[in-house]
Amino acid sequence: MFSCTFLLALSLKAQDPHFSQFFASPLTLNPALTGKFDGEYRLAINHRTQWQSIPNAYVTTSGSVDFSILKNTVPKGDILGIGFSFLSDQSGDGALKLNYGSASLSYHKALDEDGYNTLGAGFQATYSSLNLDLSNIKFEDQLTQNGFTGPTAETFPNGLSKNYFDMGAGLLFSGSTDGVNNYYAGVSMYHLNRPSVGFQDANWILLPRTTVHAGGSFPVSQTLTVNASAISQFQNQANETLIGAALSANVANDADNPTNVYIGSWVRFGDAIIPYIGLEFNGLRIGASYDVNTSSLKAATDSRGGAEFSLIYIYKSDPSKGIPCPVF
Repeated sequence: MFSCTFLLALSLKAQDPHFSQFFASPLTLNPALTGKFDGEYRLAINHRTQWQSIPNAYVTTSGSVDFSILKNTVPKGDILGIGFSFLSDQSGDGALKLNYGSASLSYHKALDEDGYNTLGAGFQATYSSLNLDLSNIKFEDQLTQNGFTGPTAETFPNGLSKNYFDMGAGLLFSGSTDGVNNYYAGVSMYHLNRPSVGFQDANWILLPRTTVHAGGSFPVSQTLTVNASAISQFQNQANETLIGAALSANVANDADNPTNVYIGSWVRFGDAIIPYIGLEFNGLRIGASYDVNTSSLKAATDSRGGAEFSLIYIYKSDPSKGIPCPVF
């Protein structure tokens, strides 16, 4: 029986929405990344469609803006960041819709005079809404000889929406040996307050999601840089681990305003290979990736995992600070 309860069990007890290009969605990765970049402000947009063989199975879109504040007040080399983000996730051909609006705050303490090495902490508050559209749900008792055309006896006395408050936090270390390379490691945890979600009397506790991530950018010549990153996430009995890298080439050979072409791949262990291409110019980086499913689901999905696109724009003042910050 395909029922609303089955749909919710799959959607709510599995895992949070996630991106293969996790490195291009800073505020959903770690609140401590808020304001941690070389520039005045940063805009990020991400869009993902999963399982192309199933129409509109999962469609996820996010956007964020973050920047540093009180630059003349905090000590030299320190960063106080603030950010705002949203995320929309639709599953079951739009039957189940989740919308999140978040505000983030972080502080990064410089560990040396140059500000190359920093240790930061961030916090995030989120207001979430969960909605179920019955017009996109078919129940067993609706099945007639002409298809799912009959009425249903299913009722929802307590409504079809749920709003709740959520909290997250994270830590981030970012370092550099020469002011050019960069390496970082962080840990974050979302759903610290374990909010209750669901409809009617069937509610579930949204268990905390723990994320551990690390990476770095390492120049290998005047034009080539290796950008590597990895992530491991745990939530209830669900987990995922991704690792990979992209090689970037500064085709304009301009260090101050580079035009970089990226090509690389990530691997989600036991699930997918994720080739990636990107282009960066004038502070704008555009990325595209595709999950090629390799798990036991590949027969049902025809190996068609998820298409994903990202866009990050960083506005820099003149002159730029030139402080190395996490990129991948």
